[in-house]
Amino acid sequence: MKKRNKINKPEKKKFPLARQKAKPYKAKTRFKPKAVPPDDGTMRLNKYLAHAGISSRREADELIKNGMVTVDGEVITEMGYKVKPGQEVRFGGEIIYPEKKVYVLLNKPKNYITTTKDERNRKTVMELVREPAKKYRIFPVGRLDRKTTGVLLLTNDGDLAKKLTHPKHKVQKLYHVVLDRNLKQQDLQKIREGLKLDDGMIYVDDISYIKGAPHSEVGVLIHSGRNRIVRRIFEHLGYDVKKLDRVSFAGLTKKGLERGQWRYLTDKEVNFLKML
Repeated sequence: MKKRNKINKPEKKKFPLARQKAKPYKAKTRFKPKAVPPDDGTMRLNKYLAHAGISSRREADELIKNGMVTVDGEVITEMGYKVKPGQEVRFGGEIIYPEKKVYVLLNKPKNYITTTKDERNRKTVMELVREPAKKYRIFPVGRLDRKTTGVLLLTNDGDLAKKLTHPKHKVQKLYHVVLDRNLKQQDLQKIREGLKLDDGMIYVDDISYIKGAPHSEVGVLIHSGRNRIVRRIFEHLGYDVKKLDRVSFAGLTKKGLERGQWRYLTDKEVNFLKML
């Protein structure tokens, strides 16, 4: 067979890319943010309910739509309604406030007053919980006198605070008491059986010597919230209380907290308190 001769194809001419004329630089227009309207203190009603811990905003819309919320006594069903400062908002007949419910546990040291303010400018427990106190209107639940240390709960949940301090709920508190001398067995028995003080009879839930400690140290379990009641019990029998420490309150302890330290309660702890 005859070999075919290869046909040389003409080479394609390569042409340089045509130079494009440079476009004149045009500065990009900067984004102009919309003017933010001044804060007039109003808040959307659904946001108000959400901040009060009633529901999510979406669920709040349904509550409003169903006429379950009132503002200054008037049922509001308007979506987007704005609450003005000072207006009274109610849900289920109860006044609500637009802030998250918080629960703070403090290990109170000595020489701090258990109040939000003091007219004599003495140190208050609020100085120890500055961080949560800046964000929320928390207040102490019950009182510990200036010299008493230990567990103190602070919250902005008024309903729970009322429940924990009302005598009918019999919320227990455990105290570690250090006396100036050994507590006599007969005096311990008198306390156990009940004492008559100036403002009436007082009964403790339990009292005992502390195991491994001298008899000048006792544990007292009590639910009464009367003023300085633990100190008064021992003073009535002629003892001087050298140290008084609240070990637990409503099942809450100061475990892991140094004097002056605080922490938020866990959801489990909060749920426990609400079940008391």
